[in-house]
Amino acid sequence: MNMITNLLMMPSAEGAVEAVAQADLSADVTFNLLTANNIWMMLATALVFIMHLGFAGVEAGFGQAKNTVNILFKNTLTPIIGIITYFICGFNLMYPGFEEPGWFGFAGFGIGDSTTADVSADYAGAGYTWWTDFLFQAMFAATAATIVSGAVAERIKLSAYMIFTVIFVGLVYPIIGSWKWGGGALDAMGFYDFAGSTLVHSVGGWGALAGIMILGPRIGKYVDGKVIDKPGSSVPLAVIGVFLLWLGWFGFNGGSVLSADPALTSFVLVTTSLAACAGGLGGFLMSYIVFKRMDLGMVLNGILAGLVGITAGADVIEPNSALIVGFIAGLIVVLSAITLDKFLLDDVVGAVSVHLVCGIWGTLAVGIFSNNPDHSFVAQLIGVAVCGVAAFASAFIIFYVLKMTMGIRVSEEHEKEGLDSHEHGIRGYTIITE
Repeated sequence: MNMITNLLMMPSAEGAVEAVAQADLSADVTFNLLTANNIWMMLATALVFIMHLGFAGVEAGFGQAKNTVNILFKNTLTPIIGIITYFICGFNLMYPGFEEPGWFGFAGFGIGDSTTADVSADYAGAGYTWWTDFLFQAMFAATAATIVSGAVAERIKLSAYMIFTVIFVGLVYPIIGSWKWGGGALDAMGFYDFAGSTLVHSVGGWGALAGIMILGPRIGKYVDGKVIDKPGSSVPLAVIGVFLLWLGWFGFNGGSVLSADPALTSFVLVTTSLAACAGGLGGFLMSYIVFKRMDLGMVLNGILAGLVGITAGADVIEPNSALIVGFIAGLIVVLSAITLDKFLLDDVVGAVSVHLVCGIWGTLAVGIFSNNPDHSFVAQLIGVAVCGVAAFASAFIIFYVLKMTMGIRVSEEHEKEGLDSHEHGIRGYTIITE
């Protein structure tokens, strides 16, 4: 009787084949999902990488011709330093695997090798592999340092900038980032920053502010209370740089979905573009009201301001609200630039106004416009304050120690004659006449 019962309970050969086929189909679907997601994330990584060329173009275009090579040299070294330091310790500082929300953790040096890396669909919900995860995040880390480069251009020692970048990107940025993205204390408080209005842009902006405060303005920038214009070397190059940054932001924000989710990714790209357009319009209108001219530089910074502003909430702020967020960012970036000049704070490319001021605005805007009722203005304000104090204090200390030890400013002679000839031996623009 038991033998008969067992035979009846055994799956038929046909049923067994069907079960195997379903398992194979499920495995194929999972693999294809991982492949599609990972392709998008690798593309997003490449788009964020190309932003470094955009930053280089903006900084070189807005900077004086005599410092072009120096500017490009810094912008070439920054992603190199950023990626290597993130490999050595930054990745594991930002994602330490907190057992409970905290303020500091460290998962060890390095990122492992092909025998330990998880490239299966079990990692990150089949959104991407371990390798893509590291590289995408490393691009963000390098971006934070690039923000500082533009503000302190044309008078900082290259050696001092490199040391600052190693410490700031290798230690300060990932530790602050861990408080939200690594599951730390701010995340537990309900603070929200989708793609880094605070964790990337404001952190870099605070570093830039500390740098220009300690460095002081360029020679001849402020004379008898008047702001002396120092024309950039190439307006077309600056425009190209801004559009490269706008293009890169599709990866910056779109990649922060952390998968190729069709609905959410396309939504984020729409809000990102709308905010950029509105920011450019806001920069144009405010600069026309204040300066009585059509200021291309302010339109360009308005575009970037809108992009920075929407970055914290690109996935939770509806398109109509994204226009408002971007437009206000475009307005305040102009007012911020004027205010900095009143305090004799010389920012070559407007990095503090774009990344710090508009990064703060964008983060707070989540608490005002988010379609998620769990997001509160108070939590956003706390996050902005905590990250701001940590980033500014750290950057200020680093710059101050460098100033007191090795010095951070080039000689007056080098600054007046240009850093290209003295520090690099070549010029960015050479016209040969016979």
